[in-house]
This record gives sequence, C-alpha cells and structure tokens, in this order.
Amino acid sequence: MSDLPRKAVTRTAKLAALPLGFAGRATWGLGKRIVGESAELVGRELQQRTADQLFKVLGELKGGAMKFGQALSVFESALPEEVAGPYRAALTKLQEAAPPMPARTVHGVLAERLGEDWQELFRTFDDKPAAAASIGQVHRAVWHDGREVAVKVQYPGAGEALLSDLNQLSRFARLLGPLVPGMDVKPLITELKDRVSEELDYGLEAQAQRAHAEEFADDPDVVVPDVVHQCEQVLVTEWIDGTPLSDVIADGTDEQRDRAGQLLARFLFSGPARTGLLHADPHPGNFRLLPGGPGGEDDWRLGVLDFGTVDRLPGGLPAPIGEALRMTLDGEAEAVYEMLCAEGFVKESVALAPDAVLDYLEPIIEPARAEAFTFTRGWIRSQAARIADVRSPAHQLAKQLNLPPAYLLIHRVTLSTIGVLCQLGATVRLRDELEDWLPEFAAGEPSEEEEAAQA
Repeated sequence: MSDLPRKAVTRTAKLAALPLGFAGRATWGLGKRIVGESAELVGRELQQRTADQLFKVLGELKGGAMKFGQALSVFESALPEEVAGPYRAALTKLQEAAPPMPARTVHGVLAERLGEDWQELFRTFDDKPAAAASIGQVHRAVWHDGREVAVKVQYPGAGEALLSDLNQLSRFARLLGPLVPGMDVKPLITELKDRVSEELDYGLEAQAQRAHAEEFADDPDVVVPDVVHQCEQVLVTEWIDGTPLSDVIADGTDEQRDRAGQLLARFLFSGPARTGLLHADPHPGNFRLLPGGPGGEDDWRLGVLDFGTVDRLPGGLPAPIGEALRMTLDGEAEAVYEMLCAEGFVKESVALAPDAVLDYLEPIIEPARAEAFTFTRGWIRSQAARIADVRSPAHQLAKQLNLPPAYLLIHRVTLSTIGVLCQLGATVRLRDELEDWLPEFAAGEPSEEEEAAQA
C-alpha cells in the first residue's frame, strides 16, 4: 500500500471534512460567545484552529491539496491582518515541509527507476528528506563523482492524487473563498489542473532546469543548480545551500529583504528574455539567499529551485505588456484601451470608458512609476480591498475585464511574485528591471543624449 493516500474516496473524505470543520468551529465559536468570552478572543482562536486543520489535511495529503495550499500561501499578504495572522504560519509551513514519505517507499521507487543497485550511484544517501513538496520529496546525497546532490523522488500515485484533490477542491471552491477574500479560487484550481501532466514529467522539468542552469552559469546574481541525472519519477540535481526565503520573510535584515526582492524581480523579468521560459512557481520555498554576490561574501545571490512548472515564451514576455505599462504611465488612456481590446482583455461585446480603465490600472502599476518602491502588506491589501469592494468603480470594472488564456499564467506568476515582495517588505527598483528586460517598456524612454539636450 502506498504511503500517499491514493484512493479517491479516502482523499475526498479528508478534503470534504475541511468545510465541515469550518462550520463546526463556527458553531463552537458561537457557543463560546454565548457563555461570555470576547468576540475578538474567540475569533482569533477560531482562525488558529482552522489554520491548524488546513495545514494538517493539506500537508498529509500532499498532491493537489498541498499544491493548492502553496498557491494560496503567496497571497496571504493581501489579507487583512486579523485574518492573515493565524494563517501565515500554517501556510508558510506548506512552502518548506510536509509529512515525509517513509524510507522504504523511497528505496522502492529508486530501485524501480534506477535499478536494484541504485545505492552504487551514490557515495552517501540521507534517508531523512531535506524537503517535502506537493508531488515529491528531496533527499540530500553525494553522487558517485563526489558532487553534493539533491535527489527528488516522486510520490507513488502522485498524478492520481493531484487530479483527485483538485477535482474535489473545485467542487467546494466557494466554501474556500473566505481563505482569500476578494479572490476567485475556482480559476486558480482550474489553472493548477491544467499544469498537472507537465509538473509530473521530470523530463520536461530537467529540460527547463538545464536551460536556466546554462544561461545563468556565470551570472553574478542568480544561481540555478544543474541537472545531474533524470529518469521517470527521479530527478538528481546539484545541491545548493542557502537561507530559505521564508526565513528571510520571518526575520531577515533590511539588507537581505531588499536584495532578495530586487533579485526576485530581476529573475521574474530576465528569465523569459534570456531563456524563453517563465519560472511559474514563485513561492518562497523555491528560493534561497546565498552569500557571494557581486559585492563579495557579504553580498547575496538568489538560488532558484523547482522548474516543474514553466510557461514557454520563446520571444520572452509578450510585447504588449511592456507597451501597455509604458503607455499607462504616460497617461495614454485611448492607446491603452485599444491595446487591451486588441489583446482580448476587453471582449468585443463590452464597451468601457478609456479614462476609467486608466484610473483602474494606475494604482496597480504604481511600483513601476517610482525610482524605488517599498512593497508592503498594507499596499497590497489596499489594492485587494479596492477591487473586492462591490461598491467601488474598480470592482465593477474588474468584473468586465477578461483574462486571455495566453496571459493566464503570466498574470498568476506576477501576482504571486508581488505577493512575495510584499511579504518581504522589500524596497525594489522595479523600473530598472522593466527597462533592462522589456524592450517595449524602455522604447518610450529618452536616451542619455536626448535627456542632455532637454536639460
């Protein structure tokens, strides 16, 4: 019997218990208030119990349930503090850890995929996992040539579990809505389902990681471990040490936060331009801060892990992104509106006022206007609240906009990255990265000669 609960009926029962548990605790909370305990204390305890159960169920099930939890975790900075507080610790755990698969199961997969003499490929192999994720777990080892390596082993039945979980979660998506107020959970689950087969294919992941490792091999800012060996259900890559981004979020210095934020933004925009691929799983568990940046040992580099989900963008990020950003900053309402219509963000059956669209977009792209912008939870909460408020013009306009399929993953990755920047509280020169990596954004910038002439 697999150590990953595979039977749909078992997994469905566990997941179905989540909304029932939410309702049960609400009843418990009402009872506590009737007997005189303060609403604030009861509410805090209720949220803490809900967070604990959420982590317990999603972590135990791994699979799609945990993948959903990880996707949610990057949005917690958009939640009001009284809601976010109890969930933050539980959701952060999902980025770095989960109940591990026993050694006997790991050995079974390795024997099946690498051969009965698999241990001869390694000088040492640590049976205790260094990390556990949604579809596999990672073991630290030393390859036969002396290189330290990370060995990712896929859970038996991971594909079946992923689809089972995500189908079940989509059935009660409405009940999960309160976990992230103002966000429609169902499209997120649908998009995760669309990526299942790709993420299960370690061959595709190895290709994407090799492409990044080659491109960033001599980069002073970004480190991507190279692929050592790959076969079905097993991926061996170089090991990198470093401080997990979740630790920097929890108690990093201001210098670490700002450097991590700048490098995260740089990687978001430079990756597609340099490799034709967009790393599409930007939760903090997939990044490390490593010493030895351009400024020496006291400077930092960004280590990037897990290329199981990528968006293939052979020409880099679509040109309209840079063009629309530049025109919005320049206040060109009519031109921005025409481009949104041409790209399918505004359907032919919908007519909107260009100035209203500009008013909607300008607060969102505020970080691109400033020379340096400090991303905070307060800022992203204000953006989420503006769009979530059913009485606001922003809410009414957002309902009429459309997200074309070609932009779906780019949109989620960008939002997720901004969520991580806000968790870091990083001050980032975002405009610099846009000018460096989006030619269409920089196209409207005056040259140094033109600036000198204007002066």
